[in-house]
Amino acid sequence: MKLRGITTYTLINKYGINPRTINNLRHNKSITMFTLERLCMILNCDPNEIISFVEESK
Repeated sequence: MKLRGITTYTLINKYGINPRTINNLRHNKSITMFTLERLCMILNCDPNEIISFVEESK
């Protein structure tokens, strides 16, 4: 977001991203594929720039 000059305020108020979604992202909780797609379109990036896969230990 910093590289693109987009703030959390902008995501919420201009693009209609739910504040709960922002909270989920900040706390490494799940988001929907639809939301991921919207974020990629807003930020003009690929999903790999937003998410990373973490392998759980058994």
